[in-house]
Amino acid sequence: MTAKDFALKLKEHFGELVSEPQEFRSEITVCINDPMRIAEVCAYAKQTLGFDYLVDITSIDNLGEQLRWAVVYELYGYNHHCHLRLKTNIAEESSCLPTVSNIWKTANWHEREIYDMMGIGFDGHPDLRRILLWEGYPYHPLRKDFPLQGKPSEVPDVAFTQSAPLEGGPFITKPGETASEREPRSRNSSESA
Repeated sequence: MTAKDFALKLKEHFGELVSEPQEFRSEITVCINDPMRIAEVCAYAKQTLGFDYLVDITSIDNLGEQLRWAVVYELYGYNHHCHLRLKTNIAEESSCLPTVSNIWKTANWHEREIYDMMGIGFDGHPDLRRILLWEGYPYHPLRKDFPLQGKPSEVPDVAFTQSAPLEGGPFITKPGETASEREPRSRNSSESA
């Protein structure tokens, strides 16, 4: 069976809940239309279709759209060697999905990272707390509305206590610059990017 065959089996089992498979560069994606049922679809994908490995969970910020967040689940089956991508969208107001950490244990860390960096919660997660930033940090730095220069910290001796001078963004360079000159934090703050 191919990944598209597995996607069609999902569609056959769940009906309108699952979109028609989309193929791009030989990768198959299906969208789950009700984000609150993502765990149900994931459980079926693992238990019935043999997707026994959760490769990754990622999140996308579609700032300005009604369904601001997209959460993407990358699945793989060791027995059939197929990859399948499940995607669901949620509104900023809800910002919460059911956990899949009871289906794949590795989801625990992926969901914590998404919670920390984007602020999307996961109902039923056994230990939903920040994984990279400290507890009490009020922002989610991978959101598109988080400024490139960062925000000042009120916690002394943790990261920067002032905004990092990233003027035009971290990857703006000029021809002929050396590696040390390309590092945005090494630039003179009066120099324009």
